Amino acid sequence: PPGALPTLYNNDERYIEGYLTKYPGYYDTGDSGHIDEDGYVSVMGRNDDVINTAGHRLSTGGMEEILLDHPDIADAAVIGVNDELKGEVPIGFVVAVAGCTTDESDLRRELVERVRQELGPVASFKRVAVVQALPKTRSGKILRGTMRRIGNGQDYSITPTIEDPTIFERLEPQIKVLAQE
Repeated sequence: PPGALPTLYNNDERYIEGYLTKYPGYYDTGDSGHIDEDGYVSVMGRNDDVINTAGHRLSTGGMEEILLDHPDIADAAVIGVNDELKGEVPIGFVVAVAGCTTDESDLRRELVERVRQELGPVASFKRVAVVQALPKTRSGKILRGTMRRIGNGQDYSITPTIEDPTIFERLEPQIKVLAQE
């Protein structure tokens, strides 16, 4: 927004290069997103949401965009969980569109294949769960960090701005199972 961030302290040149040059006329927030067929924009997350899988830096946001391109998917989140062999591996969570008639196991198989075709086997994307909803704040931000902490067996807290305070009661077992497969 105008006047919100006019420069970086003592570094006007870095501000211009970092935020105003890549997309002339627009401010580069460093976020990635998705525009659906109706023209609605969904902010997916930071472009720097990157995991290290066997020495390869992979964008979880890029994987989410691939999942969202499937006609049966309404929402998606990909997180990295610790893996003894590869460092981190991606696991996905998707919400199917209302009225989806595709068999859940077929849908999961299609999604894994779709990511593999787009990114190659290096992505190590092999696990995806179909869930009823994703944990979001009231402003619509998916709580990927909390999901990642659950998947890695770490302590977590729930933000007071969460849209549905009961969602982790339903989602936590699914995250833990998928992270351990």
